[in-house]
Amino acid sequence: MTRANAVRPLRERNFAWYFGSRFVNTLGNMMANIALTFAVLDITDSAAALGQVLAAHTIPMVLLLLWGGVISDRFPRELVIRVSNVASAITQGMIAFLVLTGSAELWMLIALSVVHGAVSAISFPAMASLLPQLVPRDQLQPANALMSLTRNGLTVLGPTLGALLVVTVGAGWALAIDAATRLVSALLLIPVKVPRAAKDTEHKSTIAELREGWSFFISTTWLWAVVLGFGFLNMIHNGALFVLGPVVAEDTIGRRGWGYVLSAEALGLLAMAVVLLRVPLKRPLFWGMLAIALASVPMVVLGVDPHLVALVCAAFVAGAGIEVFSMGWNLAMQENIDDRMLSRAYSYDALGSFVAMPIGQLARGPLGAAFGNSRVPVVSGIAYAAICLLVLTSRSVRDLPRRSTPDPVPETAG
Repeated sequence: MTRANAVRPLRERNFAWYFGSRFVNTLGNMMANIALTFAVLDITDSAAALGQVLAAHTIPMVLLLLWGGVISDRFPRELVIRVSNVASAITQGMIAFLVLTGSAELWMLIALSVVHGAVSAISFPAMASLLPQLVPRDQLQPANALMSLTRNGLTVLGPTLGALLVVTVGAGWALAIDAATRLVSALLLIPVKVPRAAKDTEHKSTIAELREGWSFFISTTWLWAVVLGFGFLNMIHNGALFVLGPVVAEDTIGRRGWGYVLSAEALGLLAMAVVLLRVPLKRPLFWGMLAIALASVPMVVLGVDPHLVALVCAAFVAGAGIEVFSMGWNLAMQENIDDRMLSRAYSYDALGSFVAMPIGQLARGPLGAAFGNSRVPVVSGIAYAAICLLVLTSRSVRDLPRRSTPDPVPETAG
């Protein structure tokens, strides 16, 4: 793939504005993630409390994801994203205000996280399924790679900058910046005008549309096999790395060191995105599932040797693997699923992938206290790698090829 072809998607007007919108939003969001983590720890000094705040975001997101998929297939996806960005700006702004004024309490952060999770449930299927409407099919891989470069390039700086803000002026300012960027992101989406695809003339109820999406989901083996695997993988990853990780970091490499670890993962993501910008990815799910198994490495290192250099190297390797899977999964979805079903397919994907995350978030604190903060990450890492290999026993996952056009969605009874 030549350099000109690699940046060709930016010549598409809609994609260029969408690219700018996500650029601004990601800059604030990546700082906010680490800022919220340490804001909760400052207030509570409790891994269990951090798990509660994270779960408060995840649970409503999981419960409302299917509804979000229906909304995103019914209405213009760019409009859904704009409205969601404004709502997210309000909730993040309120959290920032509470933290900055010193009036934040755990129940307040939990309540606002519930609202923010509900908004995320609406926006996620729309963001995941909008890209194929912005570029021609033959530009999907470079378009996905450019989005990854933006996201990953900013996450190299975002966590470190967020950690620096936390240790200098406090977590509230990073959260305030995130709120502002969400408003700017909504404004940048205003010029995006996507022609609406032809819809069925028959009006269907929400239940009928959900049932149609479910029929497609369970009839597509590679789809449900990967989603089932990620139900367990995300539970393990979020609990072992995002709940226990900061707790272990507090006693070993420090808060700034944990920011370096997160930035190293982003560097791995960035480096692999550069590679995938020019190298076509064939058999996307085969290579994707092999690569994502590398995400188990930081968990094992966290339990065995929680030193900065070892964790930074492990996080870089994991980031590269995550990026390969992310590209492979997006291509599999975007090239094999018709547009009128894509948001619902992504919502069922997200529901299955995220449904067990609150279990991991809530359980890792008590598990770490009961069995030790070193033993739990090691066992988690081993289980993570084993599940990745188990998913690859499905031939439909191993052999799924690249396609230039998606297969038509089969008709189902309403």
